[in-house]
Amino acid sequence: MALYLWVQLLLASLVVAADLPTLYEYYTADGISSGLSADQPYFTLNGKNITLYSGAMHYFRIPPQYWRDRLRKLRAAGLNAVETYVAWNLHESQDGLFDFGDGGTDMQQFLDIQQYIKIAQEEDLFVLVRPGPYICAEWEWGGLPSWLLREDGITVRTSDATYMTYVKRYFDKLLPLLAELQFTNGGPIIAVQVENEYGSSPRKDLEYIQQLYDIIRDNGIVELLYTSDGAGSGTSGTLPELLLQTVNFGGDPKGSFDALKNMQPDRPIMAMEYWTGWFDHWSEGHHTVSNDTFRGIYEGILSYPASVNMYMFHGGTNWGFLNGANIGPGDNSNFQPTTTSYDYDAPLSEAGDYTGKYYIAKELIQQYNTIETLLPDQPELMERQAYASVDITERLNYADIIASSLMIESENPIPMEKLAINGNSGQSYGYIVYRQEGLNIPPDSVLTITAHVRDTVMVLVNGALVSQPLSSSADLDGFGYWRQENSQITLTSSEALSDATLDLVIENWGRGNFGNFYYQYKGLTEDNEVLLNDEKLSSWNIYPLEFSKAWLWTLTDWQPIDDVTGTGPALYRGTLTVEGDPKDTYIDMQEWTKGVVFVNGFALGKHAVIGPQQTLYLPGPFLQEGENEIIVFEEFAAADQIKFSQDPIFSTN
Repeated sequence: MALYLWVQLLLASLVVAADLPTLYEYYTADGISSGLSADQPYFTLNGKNITLYSGAMHYFRIPPQYWRDRLRKLRAAGLNAVETYVAWNLHESQDGLFDFGDGGTDMQQFLDIQQYIKIAQEEDLFVLVRPGPYICAEWEWGGLPSWLLREDGITVRTSDATYMTYVKRYFDKLLPLLAELQFTNGGPIIAVQVENEYGSSPRKDLEYIQQLYDIIRDNGIVELLYTSDGAGSGTSGTLPELLLQTVNFGGDPKGSFDALKNMQPDRPIMAMEYWTGWFDHWSEGHHTVSNDTFRGIYEGILSYPASVNMYMFHGGTNWGFLNGANIGPGDNSNFQPTTTSYDYDAPLSEAGDYTGKYYIAKELIQQYNTIETLLPDQPELMERQAYASVDITERLNYADIIASSLMIESENPIPMEKLAINGNSGQSYGYIVYRQEGLNIPPDSVLTITAHVRDTVMVLVNGALVSQPLSSSADLDGFGYWRQENSQITLTSSEALSDATLDLVIENWGRGNFGNFYYQYKGLTEDNEVLLNDEKLSSWNIYPLEFSKAWLWTLTDWQPIDDVTGTGPALYRGTLTVEGDPKDTYIDMQEWTKGVVFVNGFALGKHAVIGPQQTLYLPGPFLQEGENEIIVFEEFAAADQIKFSQDPIFSTN
């Protein structure tokens, strides 16, 4: 009898589910006459009340083969919208060359933003778009392309005419793609943000916001426009008569919402960023927010009542060189680079796993959402595998790496962004080598680099590393890193060197994405002088090491090795053989020191012994059945194997 009743209840629930409308059926069954409205104390969409239950997921941080999986998981939790930033530095990585999925850049596969938005609609979701041009996002230079810095005197995030010329050209390409997909045109986009957290900008210029507003409207964007800031910013970053204000916070929702209500009474209340977790900087501990804390804050939002976008719902990955950083007053002394993993302790993990927060959010949305629509079943998790360890079989020595690089001669050092390469767009990412040849170096010679390094430097004499390898977070206080001002190192002891070659290998470990971040030059800048025994060095040979996919494919002269002893920068190669369909995995870098990992030419991410991140997420779609090339650029001391893990590993600092 009990089994019979259970079956009857199950059948009844299936009938009810089948009778439920989809989200789009509920809001558009009678046609579309209006979009998202904020002209009253609550949102309406097409004339019907709506509370927005949204989650942030950035298309450029997720393998495109998994876009649908992640979006369906979001919808299955009961959310009705997904939010994404748009990364200018990916879509126009070189001046005037645009890539929206067919431009041929190394990140091309991630950049079909229209496809991502269309999949969101197919998965029964509305879309909130935050196109910037500045996005923060713990992303390299807040999404701004580094080639802007070749323009002397440019002031980004202001109405500076030079900057706005580039913004308008970019928006004139991007916004028509978004306009096609607006809700009132039958698409999923219901709202668009103007700039991002402008109330926190050290240089506020509301004429800039007005110009962005005009460009957006002139490009056919008719949906609701809004801004987002911390409640403490007041109205300093917005135009209240034109733009809906939303608020960002990690706690005390009532305090933020009360402040927002006072600023704009009789309009809807929304958290555009409720921070579900937090991100990691290299050398810190791994950040988490407890499930109990998450539950309390999220329920406080829903019960207020307010709309909310969870930042992040699924963090994803800062692939390759694309992590951002926090910085201090501008001299780089308080630089804090963000890790490759952007797991964020979010409801969906970096690899798309359900966490406790996922189920809490699902439960609370079901409790508070009075509009019931059809939800998909939760997708099954992607299978992961810890592959067998891969032996390092070949090495490309530092001298051969340099010999394969372009060389530029200059009387004075030039920062990455000012190099006349890449169609005069400069160098955005990677490493840059400044070389002096034919030096006479007396005993006990001291090399001085004035100001603060941007961001790390290795010193080699005649190809041998003389600076100290990184071994602990305490080393960041010493020579070779950004914290020291006017840093010094002794190049020789008792032995004099003649006709010597001096190399400074400098890394961009991520341009700052928040705060006083206007002048993000990397390498040796106008603040830096290089002195040998107090004598300024000049006449440099400069080698940009961008590690592009095309460059990696051209490398030759790999040498077979039996062991990997030795200290100093080099490339190491091994082959992972995959049988059958490739599975997701993590590369375990605990036995390596510091550098970058490439899989089949793609820059997967950075590793560093100082943690907290010790593994790199490697999605199955980045692998192929058969042989897969894994290359590690190791700055200091290599391991003899590449190991794998089924789960992420974080060190405790």
